[in-house]
Amino acid sequence: MRIDRTHKPWAAMAAILLIVSLIIYVWYALTKPGGPRGGTFWGLAFGIAGYALMLYVGLLGVRKKLPVWRLGKAQTWMRGHLWMGLITLPLILLHAGGFHARGPLTLVLMILFYIVWFSGIFGAALQHYLPSMITADVPLETIYEEIPHVRAQLREEAEELVAAIASDEVEQEDKARLRDAYAVTIRPFLNAPEQPGVVLADGQKSEIVFDSLRRGLPESLRGALDDLENICEEERQFTRQKQIYQWLHAWLIVHVPLSVALLVLGGVHAIIALRY
Repeated sequence: MRIDRTHKPWAAMAAILLIVSLIIYVWYALTKPGGPRGGTFWGLAFGIAGYALMLYVGLLGVRKKLPVWRLGKAQTWMRGHLWMGLITLPLILLHAGGFHARGPLTLVLMILFYIVWFSGIFGAALQHYLPSMITADVPLETIYEEIPHVRAQLREEAEELVAAIASDEVEQEDKARLRDAYAVTIRPFLNAPEQPGVVLADGQKSEIVFDSLRRGLPESLRGALDDLENICEEERQFTRQKQIYQWLHAWLIVHVPLSVALLVLGGVHAIIALRY
């Protein structure tokens, strides 16, 4: 999700809500005897508003699980998730009154909140910048789920290229050298492109290998070498694409479970605070 001009209404709404809340808090803090506290009218108001926005932000997960339900556009939910989520922490801090965490449950909640909030900002930054990185680094990008299938096609194409050399009018020694290079260096890379230490996984080393083969083989094999080098380059780009997508989604392993824990503990905190 790129942050573009379509986010302006949500950003403006979040800014207005935050500014109004800060104005109220300053007035409340200056006029309330004993200072601001979470159990006062305005303290509870900030807490209810903050938790309500947390629930709204958490509903994005429900929206993703039920894509066939007409619950609004996914992009609209994502924008709301980002900008409303951004102001939940300030509202909860205003609710805490003087930005204090009172009691062990409140302390745990605030630690969780900071982790969830900052991981959310980190995830938003990833989703904004990584698509541009993919465009620049992976011009041959394909659908992520199709990568294994496309890789199998590349391996098959490479095998056919090397097999076709047997019928070419080339010296047997040159044919044998290319087949050996393929068996020792190229095929292992295509079969396990993400294995550590594979020579052709490095673009510069790959260029050296293929330049060496071109110098030692006749002109008639240059076309096959060029095709094999292009196949290896496509394979490296798919590996790069997988790495970027893994970065893009790895933060969810932290963000999502802790967000659920935060919502549950926030509800427990609200019940305890209202009852006692």
